[in-house]
Amino acid sequence: MALAREQFGSKLGFILAAVGSAVGLGNIWRFSYVAGESGGAAFLLIYILCIFLIGLPVLLAEFSIGRRGQSDVVGAFNKTAPGTPWVIAGVLGVLTSFIILSFYGVIAGWVMYFMTAFLTGQASGVEEGGFADFFTGFIGGSIGPVFWQVLFMAIVILIVFFGVKKGIEFSNKIFMPLLAVILIMLAGFSLTLDGAGEGLAFLFSPDWNAFTNPEVYASAVGQAFFTLSLGMGAMITYASYLSKEARLPSAAGSVVTMDTLFAIIAGIVIFPAVFTFSSIEPDAGPALIFIVLPEVFNQMGGAGTLFAIFFFFLVAVAALSSAVSLLEVSVSYVMRQMNWTRHKATLAAGIAVTLLGIPSALSQGGPFTFTIGGFSFLDFMDVITDRITLPLGGFIIALFVGWGWNKIDALRETGLTDSVVGTLWIWMLRIVAPIGILWILIQNIIGLFFT
Repeated sequence: MALAREQFGSKLGFILAAVGSAVGLGNIWRFSYVAGESGGAAFLLIYILCIFLIGLPVLLAEFSIGRRGQSDVVGAFNKTAPGTPWVIAGVLGVLTSFIILSFYGVIAGWVMYFMTAFLTGQASGVEEGGFADFFTGFIGGSIGPVFWQVLFMAIVILIVFFGVKKGIEFSNKIFMPLLAVILIMLAGFSLTLDGAGEGLAFLFSPDWNAFTNPEVYASAVGQAFFTLSLGMGAMITYASYLSKEARLPSAAGSVVTMDTLFAIIAGIVIFPAVFTFSSIEPDAGPALIFIVLPEVFNQMGGAGTLFAIFFFFLVAVAALSSAVSLLEVSVSYVMRQMNWTRHKATLAAGIAVTLLGIPSALSQGGPFTFTIGGFSFLDFMDVITDRITLPLGGFIIALFVGWGWNKIDALRETGLTDSVVGTLWIWMLRIVAPIGILWILIQNIIGLFFT
């Protein structure tokens, strides 16, 4: 006998959970370093354009598939388009979310370690210029990275174990307001620093030459997909727990707006702090929050330690809310496929993804390090999902709703029947989104295999 489908208790609970999925390491860690590498304000403008031209239409498409299917991501495609190849998008979603969570848990473990290091005073005692060795020494170890990864994943598994209402919805009703308060508080403090003007100029005054660089566009689309959890099945899965009464367009608009605001405010937190110290560069890459910002925090004196604790707590909570949605994709699939209870499926999927993450945890140095195609195991997993499976999944979803699904059924599911907005949405999915995603996908493939 099939198990009864769980549901969110309210539309607000769904929106907060969806925002929690979107707001994570992508908004704080990834957005900041990608913006730093891609010229700041120019990247921000292109990113916002990509969010509304590609991200929002695809997000609404995923919501409509999920609620129509009332099943996990694979089951939703099987119900919406039975016996067709479109189900490959669902399979890609399960695979992508599983792989992303495997290395996502590793990076989140690093965040928890740094928060603890500042809490105990260990990080505050690092000499100036010493955080590069501090960071590489930690991630190159054999026990520490695995311990913190497993601890983080245990918390994620515990939340998902309690189900949609008591676990996912309840936790996000706490996480999202807490994140907003901490982020605004940190932004207010950051704006009092000497480098606030320079940092804001970097984030909001574009260098127009950057608009001729195709890599900036590729980075913007990749960031839009990563931060909105598109192409990984999370939004389809969450929408399957939503009642038929909730309006999908307003929910999608709320998620996109709040997710973008979180990213921009995170930039306001980080870049003024970075520009306060002339020796620090904003294009430090992925090391920005693990090497550059800790150096900044220690140079702030006593206030810097408090700032660091709140900052890493913020990043950890954001990572947790996103990781919960990633695990739920696999749990929902396993529950249907194996007809297992939530508890059994959560433990099985959680343990499996944690085990897959161990090679990533051990791939940054030490005796167990090995590479694939010149990448560490963690970087390889990141590159494959970010540059290939995420945009490919989004591409198929756009084509499915735009061309493969009956137009009337798609519009009816979103409540946009006989409206200009509905017609515009369909044509965005038919033309604009697929062309944009395909161009980026081709650029990514060329960059990976032919340069």
